[in-house]
Amino acid sequence: MPAIVIVGAQWGDEGKGKATDLLGSRIDYVVKFNGGNNAGHTVVVGNEKYALHLLPSGILTEGVTPVISNGVVIDLEVLFSELEALSARGVDVSKLKVSANAHVITHYHRTLDKVTERFLGKRQIGTTGRGIGPAYADKINRVGIRIQDLFDENILRQKVEGALDVKNHMLLKIYNRRAISPDEIVDDLLSYTERLRPMVADTALELHQALERGETVLFEGGQATMLDVDHGTYPFVTSSNATSGGAATGSGVAPNKIDRVIAIVKAYTTRVGAGPFPTELFDASGEYLRSKGFEFGTTTGRPRRVGWYDAPIARYAARINGVTDFVLTKLDILDELDTIPVCVAYDVDGVRHEEVPVSQSDFHHAKPIYEEFPGWKQDISGCRTFEELPKNAQDYVLALEAMSGSRISAIGVGPGRDAIVVRHDLID
Repeated sequence: MPAIVIVGAQWGDEGKGKATDLLGSRIDYVVKFNGGNNAGHTVVVGNEKYALHLLPSGILTEGVTPVISNGVVIDLEVLFSELEALSARGVDVSKLKVSANAHVITHYHRTLDKVTERFLGKRQIGTTGRGIGPAYADKINRVGIRIQDLFDENILRQKVEGALDVKNHMLLKIYNRRAISPDEIVDDLLSYTERLRPMVADTALELHQALERGETVLFEGGQATMLDVDHGTYPFVTSSNATSGGAATGSGVAPNKIDRVIAIVKAYTTRVGAGPFPTELFDASGEYLRSKGFEFGTTTGRPRRVGWYDAPIARYAARINGVTDFVLTKLDILDELDTIPVCVAYDVDGVRHEEVPVSQSDFHHAKPIYEEFPGWKQDISGCRTFEELPKNAQDYVLALEAMSGSRISAIGVGPGRDAIVVRHDLID
């Protein structure tokens, strides 16, 4: 049975939870391999809506073992808050596994994230202020706190004191903030130890053994391709690898175990935070997409920037991730439009670019070249086969498929878990 990676093909918020939910009972493990609580998945189950930030959306599927692996940075307060909220709604969270090698977000990470962003002024990146970047920076600087450190108080204290040696100087002398006591941090982290202990495991070993047994493992990426720290619109990116390659390093599962890469792409484009966005709309069309698609951040509540579908970005995502299948979401949001523009290339200083420019400066100045498609002007939320879609909707999907670099295997036509049209099986 396969190891499957799900990634976002744009700037996030594409509806990755819907794809995870689609695979449902055919999955044995669902693994979050990057990021932290700086992104959100909204999953609708019947009349119930669940907003998840740190937990993999597979936790909502009965029988699935959810895993938070080593590539994730974990805010323990958020972790237990989400678990308690799900338990209160009758969701079984007892199978959750947490990697002993995952890094912990502390109070000083959150503080530094907020004060640093404010200090940047007009050069702000647009972080969520949840400490994700500083936690990853500590990981790379080898002064991070890992989950396993919480079970040895002496090691934990040494690491916290070492990390705060420099950070307190920064807080006091650069940002004019109070110093943070190591005792404050240690006591806070130790307060989670006993609740955390039953969840902690060698998740890389457990996932390897699951694949050896022939079980199906789904790797669920946070954020998306254009926010990847290496391959996204740097520096306006997240602090982890949100592309398919991150599934291997972020989980400890070898890359040759991965059978399929499913990329989620919205029928239009959105992003949050600062950074280039060639198809961004500032007119009534943008307001329509934002309102009809309810484009507000699951984590922050911020209005998302919106624009038309960008085919060069989809092709880029297909190439970087090795995409085998696209899942196209929110096609129903376009139901009322007379015409639907699609960006097919860019104009950069009079030169046509079929692909995403490697130069950030060129990408910043890129102007979209559009091709327009006729709308279908009818409700598609009840469609369950491709043939049931209006002819113009079918033509739109087929045109996107031809210009996006891989087949479109499923199409979201509404917010419900069953509101999806499947063209090709995502596992077989």
